[in-house]
Amino acid sequence: MTWAPSAIFWGAAAGIYGLYFLSVTPLVKREFLVKVPVIGSYYEDKTPASDKPF
Repeated sequence: MTWAPSAIFWGAAAGIYGLYFLSVTPLVKREFLVKVPVIGSYYEDKTPASDKPF
């Protein structure tokens, strides 16, 4: 049980990194980021259409 805090920390860090890495894909934006509230509001992509790769 001495490794549990370390495993939780690294697991959370890996999850946040994975979400950040995949945040540019439309599937992650549509299915996850739009539905999860972020500090009182919901995720909104304000990038102009001319700057989007998809």
